[in-house]
Amino acid sequence: MSPKKKFPEAGGDGLPQVVAPDMAIFTVSVAARLAGMHPQTLRTYDRLGLVVPQRTKGSGRRYAPRDVRKLRLIQRLSQDEGINLEGIRRIIELSDQLEDALARIDQLTALAQQLAASHGNLSRVFTAESDGKVWSGRRRRPLRQLPGPGRAA
Repeated sequence: MSPKKKFPEAGGDGLPQVVAPDMAIFTVSVAARLAGMHPQTLRTYDRLGLVVPQRTKGSGRRYAPRDVRKLRLIQRLSQDEGINLEGIRRIIELSDQLEDALARIDQLTALAQQLAASHGNLSRVFTAESDGKVWSGRRRRPLRQLPGPGRAA
């Protein structure tokens, strides 16, 4: 008898990593079994907005591996740590904000590195003097004045 093949894992959470973490592939019953919960609990969490799965055309719920990890987190926080659902909602909200901020930092860091690498190829867009005057480019060419109140176009 051959040994069972194990799916490649990331983070040791036991979820197969052959699909993207946001690909909604699990039905309610499968996601519930993977998370160690009753399917009705998943429906309740959906109604409460804790874990909102994607929907099929027929309004069926489809959970992604990321959703299953979130369900496991909710279960651990509520059962092991004794945190109520409102506290869990706040923890998830803050965690999502942190994840978004870290992704933005990564984007900005990559942009800064790209700009630094091409610094020699960049020309100045404007020059600002200490008295507040702004010139277009490196030379003293005044910026075109935009029409404003009391100015002719």
